[in-house]
Amino acid sequence: MSNPNDSGNNESNIAPGSRSNSTALESARSDMVERQLRSRDIRSLRVLEAMGSVPRHLFVPPEHAGEAYTDSPLPIGEGQTISQPYMVAAMADALLLEGNEKVLEIGAGSGYQAAVLSLLAREVIAVESQPALADVGRERLIRLGYGNIRIETGDGSQGWPTDAPYDAILVTAGAPYVPPPLLEQLAEGGRLVIPVGPAKQQDLLRIVKREGRVTRESLFACRFVPLLGRFGWPSPSSAQELSRG
Repeated sequence: MSNPNDSGNNESNIAPGSRSNSTALESARSDMVERQLRSRDIRSLRVLEAMGSVPRHLFVPPEHAGEAYTDSPLPIGEGQTISQPYMVAAMADALLLEGNEKVLEIGAGSGYQAAVLSLLAREVIAVESQPALADVGRERLIRLGYGNIRIETGDGSQGWPTDAPYDAILVTAGAPYVPPPLLEQLAEGGRLVIPVGPAKQQDLLRIVKREGRVTRESLFACRFVPLLGRFGWPSPSSAQELSRG
Protein backbone atom coordinates (compact mmCIF):
# COMPACT_ATOMS: atom_id res chain seq x y z
CA MET A 1 0.00 0.00 0.00
CA SER A 2 1.03 3.63 -0.32
CA ASN A 3 0.55 6.55 2.02
CA PRO A 4 0.90 10.31 1.46
CA ASN A 5 2.78 10.66 4.73
CA ASP A 6 5.72 8.58 3.46
CA SER A 7 8.87 10.03 5.05
CA GLY A 8 11.10 8.83 2.21
CA ASN A 9 13.94 7.72 4.46
CA ASN A 10 15.87 4.53 3.60
CA GLU A 11 17.56 2.49 6.30
CA SER A 12 20.49 0.27 5.37
CA ASN A 13 19.80 -3.42 5.09
CA ILE A 14 20.92 -5.57 8.01
CA ALA A 15 22.72 -8.80 7.22
CA PRO A 16 20.65 -11.56 8.89
CA GLY A 17 23.72 -13.73 9.43
CA SER A 18 25.91 -11.17 11.14
CA ARG A 19 26.99 -11.66 14.76
CA SER A 20 25.49 -8.33 15.76
CA ASN A 21 22.21 -9.08 14.01
CA SER A 22 20.02 -9.10 17.14
CA THR A 23 21.42 -5.81 18.40
CA ALA A 24 21.19 -4.26 14.95
CA LEU A 25 17.56 -5.31 14.58
CA GLU A 26 16.66 -3.85 17.97
CA SER A 27 18.41 -0.62 17.04
CA ALA A 28 16.57 -0.54 13.70
CA ARG A 29 13.23 -1.04 15.47
CA SER A 30 13.96 1.82 17.85
CA ASP A 31 15.01 4.00 14.93
CA MET A 32 11.79 3.07 13.11
CA VAL A 33 9.71 4.32 16.03
CA GLU A 34 11.61 7.61 16.21
CA ARG A 35 11.98 8.42 12.51
CA GLN A 36 8.88 6.88 10.94
CA LEU A 37 6.33 7.27 13.74
CA ARG A 38 7.17 9.74 16.51
CA SER A 39 8.57 12.35 14.11
CA ARG A 40 5.39 12.21 12.07
CA ASP A 41 1.91 12.30 13.57
CA ILE A 42 1.81 9.22 15.81
CA ARG A 43 1.45 10.68 19.32
CA SER A 44 -0.04 7.85 21.41
CA LEU A 45 2.63 6.60 23.81
CA ARG A 46 0.85 3.24 24.03
CA VAL A 47 0.98 2.79 20.25
CA LEU A 48 4.63 3.86 20.10
CA GLU A 49 5.53 1.40 22.87
CA ALA A 50 3.66 -1.43 21.14
CA MET A 51 5.39 -0.72 17.84
CA GLY A 52 8.72 -0.69 19.64
CA SER A 53 7.96 -4.00 21.30
CA VAL A 54 6.71 -6.23 18.47
CA PRO A 55 9.62 -7.80 16.50
CA ARG A 56 8.52 -7.08 12.91
CA HIS A 57 11.50 -9.05 11.55
CA LEU A 58 9.88 -12.25 12.87
CA PHE A 59 6.73 -11.60 10.82
CA VAL A 60 8.45 -11.58 7.43
CA PRO A 61 10.31 -14.33 5.53
CA PRO A 62 13.93 -14.74 6.71
CA GLU A 63 15.31 -13.33 3.47
CA HIS A 64 13.54 -10.03 4.22
CA ALA A 65 14.43 -9.81 7.92
CA GLY A 66 17.13 -7.23 7.22
CA GLU A 67 14.52 -4.95 5.62
CA ALA A 68 11.92 -5.40 8.36
CA TYR A 69 12.19 -1.88 9.76
CA THR A 70 12.28 0.05 6.51
CA ASP A 71 9.41 2.39 5.73
CA SER A 72 7.71 0.08 3.25
CA PRO A 73 5.50 -3.00 2.91
CA LEU A 74 7.22 -6.36 2.42
CA PRO A 75 6.08 -9.67 0.85
CA ILE A 76 4.88 -12.37 3.22
CA GLY A 77 3.89 -15.07 0.72
CA GLU A 78 0.65 -16.00 -1.05
CA GLY A 79 1.02 -12.80 -3.06
CA GLN A 80 0.43 -10.67 0.04
CA THR A 81 2.42 -8.07 1.97
CA ILE A 82 2.93 -6.86 5.50
CA SER A 83 1.90 -3.21 5.76
CA GLN A 84 4.46 -0.43 6.23
CA PRO A 85 5.06 0.35 9.93
CA TYR A 86 3.53 3.83 9.69
CA MET A 87 0.22 2.48 8.39
CA VAL A 88 0.07 -0.20 11.09
CA ALA A 89 0.66 2.44 13.77
CA ALA A 90 -1.74 4.98 12.26
CA MET A 91 -4.58 2.47 12.03
CA ALA A 92 -4.00 1.22 15.57
CA ASP A 93 -3.89 4.83 16.79
CA ALA A 94 -7.17 5.60 15.03
CA LEU A 95 -8.99 2.90 17.03
CA LEU A 96 -8.48 4.92 20.26
CA LEU A 97 -7.89 1.78 22.33
CA GLU A 98 -7.63 2.06 26.10
CA GLY A 99 -6.77 -1.55 26.97
CA ASN A 100 -10.01 -3.36 27.83
CA GLU A 101 -11.51 -3.72 24.36
CA LYS A 102 -12.41 -6.75 22.27
CA VAL A 103 -11.09 -6.04 18.77
CA LEU A 104 -11.95 -7.63 15.42
CA GLU A 105 -9.31 -7.40 12.68
CA ILE A 106 -10.28 -8.16 9.09
CA GLY A 107 -7.21 -9.48 7.26
CA ALA A 108 -4.78 -11.22 9.62
CA GLY A 109 -1.99 -11.60 7.05
CA SER A 110 1.28 -12.27 8.85
CA GLY A 111 -0.25 -11.53 12.26
CA TYR A 112 1.85 -8.39 12.78
CA GLN A 113 -1.02 -5.92 13.07
CA ALA A 114 -2.82 -8.31 15.42
CA ALA A 115 0.29 -8.55 17.61
CA VAL A 116 0.42 -4.75 17.90
CA LEU A 117 -3.29 -4.59 18.70
CA SER A 118 -2.92 -7.33 21.33
CA LEU A 119 -0.71 -5.00 23.37
CA LEU A 120 -3.35 -2.27 23.20
CA ALA A 121 -6.54 -4.28 23.86
CA ARG A 122 -7.87 -7.13 25.99
CA GLU A 123 -8.62 -9.55 23.13
CA VAL A 124 -8.06 -9.67 19.37
CA ILE A 125 -9.96 -11.87 16.91
CA ALA A 126 -8.49 -11.75 13.40
CA VAL A 127 -10.18 -13.13 10.27
CA GLU A 128 -8.04 -14.28 7.34
CA SER A 129 -9.45 -15.60 4.06
CA GLN A 130 -6.38 -17.58 2.96
CA PRO A 131 -5.93 -20.78 4.99
CA ALA A 132 -2.17 -20.95 4.39
CA LEU A 133 -1.60 -17.47 5.80
CA ALA A 134 -3.98 -18.15 8.68
CA ASP A 135 -2.11 -21.34 9.64
CA VAL A 136 1.32 -19.69 9.55
CA GLY A 137 0.10 -16.61 11.40
CA ARG A 138 -1.60 -18.69 14.08
CA GLU A 139 1.52 -20.79 14.71
CA ARG A 140 3.75 -17.72 14.78
CA LEU A 141 1.63 -15.83 17.31
CA ILE A 142 1.46 -18.86 19.60
CA ARG A 143 5.22 -19.38 19.36
CA LEU A 144 5.89 -15.73 20.19
CA GLY A 145 3.56 -15.82 23.19
CA TYR A 146 0.71 -13.58 22.04
CA GLY A 147 -1.96 -15.41 24.00
CA ASN A 148 -4.86 -12.98 23.60
CA ILE A 149 -5.14 -13.35 19.79
CA ARG A 150 -7.26 -15.84 17.85
CA ILE A 151 -7.08 -16.21 14.06
CA GLU A 152 -10.16 -17.52 12.24
CA THR A 153 -10.48 -18.40 8.55
CA GLY A 154 -13.38 -16.94 6.59
CA ASP A 155 -14.87 -14.13 4.51
CA GLY A 156 -13.86 -11.04 6.44
CA SER A 157 -16.33 -8.79 4.63
CA GLN A 158 -18.99 -10.52 6.73
CA GLY A 159 -17.11 -9.89 9.96
CA TRP A 160 -17.18 -12.62 12.61
CA PRO A 161 -20.67 -12.65 14.17
CA THR A 162 -19.94 -15.48 16.60
CA ASP A 163 -18.05 -13.20 18.99
CA ALA A 164 -19.89 -9.92 18.31
CA PRO A 165 -20.28 -7.21 19.44
CA TYR A 166 -16.81 -5.66 19.19
CA ASP A 167 -15.51 -2.51 20.82
CA ALA A 168 -13.32 -1.85 17.79
CA ILE A 169 -13.04 -3.25 14.25
CA LEU A 170 -10.08 -2.73 11.95
CA VAL A 171 -10.21 -3.57 8.22
CA THR A 172 -6.89 -3.84 6.40
CA ALA A 173 -8.22 -4.00 2.82
CA GLY A 174 -9.98 -1.38 0.70
CA ALA A 175 -13.78 -1.66 0.47
CA PRO A 176 -16.14 -0.11 -2.11
CA TYR A 177 -18.51 0.75 0.75
CA VAL A 178 -18.80 0.00 4.47
CA PRO A 179 -19.98 -3.62 4.86
CA PRO A 180 -23.30 -3.60 6.80
CA PRO A 181 -22.35 -6.64 8.93
CA LEU A 182 -19.41 -4.72 10.40
CA LEU A 183 -21.69 -1.91 11.54
CA GLU A 184 -24.10 -4.47 12.99
CA GLN A 185 -21.28 -6.16 14.91
CA LEU A 186 -19.96 -2.90 16.36
CA ALA A 187 -20.77 -2.34 20.03
CA GLU A 188 -22.29 0.85 21.41
CA GLY A 189 -19.51 3.44 21.42
CA GLY A 190 -17.41 1.19 19.18
CA ARG A 191 -14.99 2.39 16.49
CA LEU A 192 -14.62 0.98 12.98
CA VAL A 193 -11.52 1.97 10.99
CA ILE A 194 -11.72 1.04 7.31
CA PRO A 195 -10.35 2.19 3.92
CA VAL A 196 -13.30 3.00 1.62
CA GLY A 197 -13.27 4.16 -1.99
CA PRO A 198 -12.17 3.25 -5.54
CA ALA A 199 -9.58 0.56 -6.12
CA LYS A 200 -6.74 3.01 -6.82
CA GLN A 201 -7.22 5.20 -3.73
CA GLN A 202 -9.37 5.13 -0.63
CA ASP A 203 -10.12 7.34 2.35
CA LEU A 204 -9.31 5.88 5.74
CA LEU A 205 -12.53 6.33 7.71
CA ARG A 206 -13.17 6.20 11.43
CA ILE A 207 -16.80 5.35 12.13
CA VAL A 208 -18.21 5.65 15.65
CA LYS A 209 -21.51 4.06 16.70
CA ARG A 210 -23.60 5.83 19.31
CA GLU A 211 -27.24 5.13 20.18
CA GLY A 212 -27.67 3.13 17.00
CA ARG A 213 -26.37 5.93 14.77
CA VAL A 214 -22.95 6.29 13.18
CA THR A 215 -20.69 9.27 12.56
CA ARG A 216 -17.94 9.19 9.94
CA GLU A 217 -14.60 10.96 9.94
CA SER A 218 -12.11 10.90 7.05
CA LEU A 219 -8.56 10.57 8.40
CA PHE A 220 -6.34 10.53 5.28
CA ALA A 221 -6.00 9.10 1.80
CA CYS A 222 -4.49 5.63 1.45
CA ARG A 223 -4.27 2.68 -0.90
CA PHE A 224 -4.94 -0.93 0.05
CA VAL A 225 -5.49 -4.17 -1.80
CA PRO A 226 -9.21 -4.79 -2.43
CA LEU A 227 -11.53 -6.33 0.10
CA LEU A 228 -13.17 -9.24 -1.71
CA GLY A 229 -16.12 -11.23 -0.53
CA ARG A 230 -19.88 -10.95 -0.18
CA PHE A 231 -19.72 -7.32 0.94
CA GLY A 232 -16.53 -6.35 -0.89
CA TRP A 233 -15.41 -6.09 -4.49
CA PRO A 234 -16.67 -8.77 -6.89
CA SER A 235 -14.23 -11.43 -8.01
CA PRO A 236 -14.22 -14.91 -9.58
CA SER A 237 -13.43 -16.31 -6.12
CA SER A 238 -16.21 -14.38 -4.43
CA ALA A 239 -15.73 -15.87 -1.00
CA GLN A 240 -12.12 -14.79 -0.69
CA GLU A 241 -10.48 -11.60 0.54
CA LEU A 242 -7.02 -10.28 -0.23
CA SER A 243 -5.71 -9.10 3.13
CA ARG A 244 -2.81 -7.49 4.92
CA GLY A 245 -1.78 -7.53 8.48
